[in-house]
Amino acid sequence: MKNLDTSEKNFEQEIVKNLQKQGYELHQSQEYDRLFCLIPNNILKFIQTTQPKEWEKFSSQYQEAATKNLLKIIRENINKRGTLEVLRKGIQANSCRFKLAYFQPETSLNKENEQLYQANIFSIIRQLYYSEKNNNSLDLVLFLNGLPIFTAELKSILSGQKVDDSIKQYKNTREQTEQLFKFGVCLSHFAVDQKLVYMTTHLQGENTQFLPFNPGDNDAVKLDTAYLWEKIWQKTSILDLIQNFITEVEKKDEKGKKTGEKTLIFPRYHQLDTVRKLVEDAQKNGPGKSYLIQHSAGSGKSNSIAWLAHRLSSLHNIDNNRIFDSIVVITDRKILDKQLQNTISQFEQKIGVVEKIDKDSNQLKKALEEGKNIIVTTLQKFPIVVQKISKLRGRNFAVIIDEAHSSQTGESAKQIKSVLTTNNLEIAAEEESKITDDIEDIIVKEARKRGKIPNLSYFAFTATPKNTTLELFGTKNPDGSFTPFSLYSMRQAIEEGFILNVLENYTTYKTYFKLLKTIENDPKYDSRKVTAILRNFVEMHEQAIKQKVAIIVEHFHNNIAQEIKGKAKAMIVTSSRLHAVRYKLALDEYIQAKNYPYQTLVAFTGKVQDGKEFTETNMNTASTETANTFKQEKYRFLVVANKFQTGFDEPLLCAMYIDKKLKGVNAVQTLSRLNRIHPQKISTMVLDFVNEAAEIKAAFQMYYNTIQLNEATDPNLLYDLERKLAAYQFYNKYDIENVMKTVNQAELFAVLKPIEERIKAAPAEDKKEFSQILNEFIKLYGFVAQLLLIPDADLEKLYQFSRYLNSIITGSQEKFSLEILKHIELEKYKIDKSYQGKIELESGKEDFKISNSTEKNQDKKIEQLSEIIKEINRKFGTNFGENERVFMEQLETTLNGNQGLKAIFQVNSRDNARYSFNNEVNDLMEEMIEINVKFYNQFNSNNDFKTFLLDYLCQRFIKQESA
Repeated sequence: MKNLDTSEKNFEQEIVKNLQKQGYELHQSQEYDRLFCLIPNNILKFIQTTQPKEWEKFSSQYQEAATKNLLKIIRENINKRGTLEVLRKGIQANSCRFKLAYFQPETSLNKENEQLYQANIFSIIRQLYYSEKNNNSLDLVLFLNGLPIFTAELKSILSGQKVDDSIKQYKNTREQTEQLFKFGVCLSHFAVDQKLVYMTTHLQGENTQFLPFNPGDNDAVKLDTAYLWEKIWQKTSILDLIQNFITEVEKKDEKGKKTGEKTLIFPRYHQLDTVRKLVEDAQKNGPGKSYLIQHSAGSGKSNSIAWLAHRLSSLHNIDNNRIFDSIVVITDRKILDKQLQNTISQFEQKIGVVEKIDKDSNQLKKALEEGKNIIVTTLQKFPIVVQKISKLRGRNFAVIIDEAHSSQTGESAKQIKSVLTTNNLEIAAEEESKITDDIEDIIVKEARKRGKIPNLSYFAFTATPKNTTLELFGTKNPDGSFTPFSLYSMRQAIEEGFILNVLENYTTYKTYFKLLKTIENDPKYDSRKVTAILRNFVEMHEQAIKQKVAIIVEHFHNNIAQEIKGKAKAMIVTSSRLHAVRYKLALDEYIQAKNYPYQTLVAFTGKVQDGKEFTETNMNTASTETANTFKQEKYRFLVVANKFQTGFDEPLLCAMYIDKKLKGVNAVQTLSRLNRIHPQKISTMVLDFVNEAAEIKAAFQMYYNTIQLNEATDPNLLYDLERKLAAYQFYNKYDIENVMKTVNQAELFAVLKPIEERIKAAPAEDKKEFSQILNEFIKLYGFVAQLLLIPDADLEKLYQFSRYLNSIITGSQEKFSLEILKHIELEKYKIDKSYQGKIELESGKEDFKISNSTEKNQDKKIEQLSEIIKEINRKFGTNFGENERVFMEQLETTLNGNQGLKAIFQVNSRDNARYSFNNEVNDLMEEMIEINVKFYNQFNSNNDFKTFLLDYLCQRFIKQESA
C-alpha cells in the first residue's frame, strides 16, 4: 500500500499495457510526423504488406519522393474528405488506388479478405507532441494504419482531478486550428477518469459539446471506465465503429434545410451496445425471435434504429447465408416517419439500399416480394407486412417497430366521431376519454393474431412498454418473468442531460365549490353516478375555465414568457375537443383584455358544433399546418385535445397546463412533451388542475428505471368472469349467437329486449353485481385477449354481446346528465394550490405484476374492526362507536367484492394500483355519505386521518387477497 501509485501517469500506463496485450503497437512521439499528422512508417508498412503491386506502381512513378508524395496525398484527402471516408473508401493517387483499412468480411468464403482484415495495424502513442508551434502534448492518441483516429485526455481522481478537468483542457488548451484537432481529422476525442467517460467529435473551444459515454452499470471488480479500452478500443470494435457506425452528416436548420456545415455522429454507449447485442443474438439464433428495447426519450432512437437496420441487412450466419432477406421498419407518425426515413437513408453507404414506401399497399407487397434490403413504411401497413411475410416461406424478415405509442395527430383513432355535436362539456370529456389511439395495442393484437412466425423477428423500440408488450416482445427469464432485452432508462437520460426532469417544478390545484339546487322537489339518483357528473360539471363550467385561464396566462406572463430569450412556449392539455374550443376562446379573450403580446393555437381533429361549427383551421386562421405554425415566435400557447400529446417535439416548450385526467403511460407520454432540451432551457414548469402529485409520481415511477413483468398472464382471468356472468342466467349462448347474426339496430334491440326485462325483474343486488362484472369483463377483454396464443371466438362474441348489452342496461349517459344538470347551478368556485415542488422518483426495479389466481377467501378477517376503531379514537380523539364499526365493515365488504379493483392490483404495480384504490375509496365515501355523515366529515376534513384510513384499508385489502 505504501508504494501505491495514484498518479495520472500510472493510470495512463495501465491503459497502454492493456492495449498492448490486445495487439497494439506502442510508438514514440518522435515517430509521428507533425506536419502530416501521421505515422509514416505504419502507413508504408500497411500499404506495402497489403497492396504491394500498387505500391510498386506508385513508387516507380515518384522514385525517392514516393513516400513524401503519398503522405502529402493522404493529408490532402483527409483535409478534403475527412479521415472517416478515407479509411472507408481509400484514396486515388494518379493511376493508383490505395485502401487505408480493411474491414471484416461479411462472409468467410474469401480467405484473402480475412488475411487483409487481420493486417490492419493498431498503434498508440503516449504523450504525443502534436504541434509545430509549441510543445503541448496529448496523453494518448490511437492510430489505425498510421492515421490518427482517437485522442484521450486522462485524469486520476486519486490525485485530485476528474473528467471535468479533461473537458476543460480540451476546451481551453486544444486549439482547433491545430491540424490534429481540425474537424474530421480524428473521429473522436475522449475525456476520461476512473469513473466517467465523455467524448466529442468536434472541438470548438468553449462551445465544444461533450457527451457522456457510460454504460450506467459497471463491473465493481474493475475500474468503472475499463470498458473503454477493453471493449470499445478493442481492434475489432474500432473497425466495426468505422465501418458501420460513425457517420458524417450535413446539419440542417429548424426548417429542415441543409446548412452546409457537417458533423460526425458517434454512437452513444447504449446505442452501440444495444445494436451490437441485438446483431450478435440474431446471428446466433436466426429469425423467429422477438426483442424489446426500452429506450427513454432522449436516447437517440432514430439513429439506433438506422444502425440496426443497416447491420441486420448485411448479417450472415456461419454458413455464409444472409439471415434476413429484408428489414422492414414500422413507424406510426408521418412527421417522424419522414425523419426516420431520412436518418436511415443518410447512414446508407450504397445507393438503393433503402426503399421508402410512400404510395400504396402494392408498392409494399412488391418490395417484400423482391427482397428490398431496407423497407420503411407506416403502421397502417403493418397488417399487410405481417400477412405477406407469413406467406413468403423460405424468406426471412426482420421487423423493427419504432416507438409503440399513440399517434401525434390522432388520425388513426377510428373511434372518434368526425363531428362532435354535444354542447355539454362533461359528456364531451366522457366520450373522448374512451378514445384509444394506442399503437402498442394495435401492434400486439396483430402480432398475436398471426402467432409465432418462424421466418420473422421483431425488434420493438418503446420508452414505456405495457405489460402486454413486455410479454409479447420481452425476454423470458428462467423464473418466468419478462424483461426488456435492452434498457436505457428515463433516469439515465435525465442524469446524462439528454432530457429534462419534467417533475422538477410541479404544482397541483384543488378546487372548492358550492352548488345550488334550482327546483323545490328532491329527486333521487344513483349517488355514485351523480357525484361524477357534478364533479365534471364544476370543473368544466365556464366560470371554472375563466379562472383557470387567468391563472395560466398570469403564470406564463410572470414566470415563463422571458425564458429562452423570450421564445418560451406553453401547452394547455384539455379533456375534449369542446373543452379545447372553449379554452381557446377564453384564452384569446383574456389575452386581448390584458393586451399581452401572445397568440394562441388550438389542435384537435374533426369538427365541433357549439353554437356554430369550429375546426382547428377556422379557429387558428393559419394557412399552414398547426405544428409548423407553432414554431413561429408570436405563437406562445398551444391548446390540445387528444392531439400532440405524443410524438410532438418542440424544444421551446417550457410550461404545461393540465386540465385533463392523466393515468399511467398517458401521463408519462403527455408530460414528456416538455422534456426536450434546448441550450437556453434550464427547467420546466407544470400546473395541474386535475391530477394529484402522488398519481403523477406513480405513473412516472414505473418507467423511471428498470421494469419487469413478474409472470405470464393467465387467461382464466377472463374465463372466471365469463362463468360468473353466465351464473345469473339472464342470457344463454343462443342469445349471444342471435346478437351476432343481427344486421340492423331494430334486430339488435329486439334480441336484447327480453334480456333487459329479465335483468330489470331481478333483485337490486343481483342487478348491481351483474352490471359490475359485465363492465369488468369488457375492460379486461381488451387487455387479456391480446395475450391469448389462440384467439377465442366465443370470448370475442361474448365481448361484442356484452358491449351492446351494457349500452342498453346503462341507458343514455347524456340524457341522464342533462336531466340532473338542468336542476343545478354553480354558486361559488375557488382554486387553491394543493402541492408545489419537485416530485421525487426513486431508483430501483418496478414490477408489472400479474397474478394467476382470482379466487380468494372472502370471509377471512385479518384483524378485528373494533380494535381499529379503538386505535382511531386514541390517535385522532374521535368518539367512534358501533355505527362507525358497521360503516367500516360495509366499506370493506364493498371493496373486497370489487372485481375491477382486484384486477387492477393483478395487472399493475403496487404503487400504481394504490392510487386507483385511493380513488375507489374516495368514490365510495361520496356514495355512502348518507349512511354515516360523521365518519365522512372526519375523512374529508382531517388529512392525517384520511391517510391513516387509506393505508389501513389498502393493507387489509392486500392481505385479504393474499390470504
